[in-house]
Amino acid sequence: MATPDEHDELVVGAAQLILAEKRTALSLMRTGIAVFALPLATISALIATSKYYDIEKVLSLFIPIMVINAGLVLLGAYLVVRAIRGVHHTDRLLADLKQSHPMLAPYLG
Repeated sequence: MATPDEHDELVVGAAQLILAEKRTALSLMRTGIAVFALPLATISALIATSKYYDIEKVLSLFIPIMVINAGLVLLGAYLVVRAIRGVHHTDRLLADLKQSHPMLAPYLG
């Protein structure tokens, strides 16, 4: 049977694990935003330089670039949505942990 000190250590360890999962979800969100921004930068560059090329002449290059951009937008959106779900999940776990162990409330905000 766990002593009170061992029980407190387990609770603090659980809080650390949940916070580590939250950091992972936030880094996933950061990655998703970066992946999402890449196609926007590419399209902006294509628009800015559009007076230097004729779209009919470069259509064989333009279509694959747009397909890749669409894939990156979808990937970025997926990563951001998955990260938001992960953050909400860890927030619920932290709220449950704070409710069951009030001693953690001042440290977990």
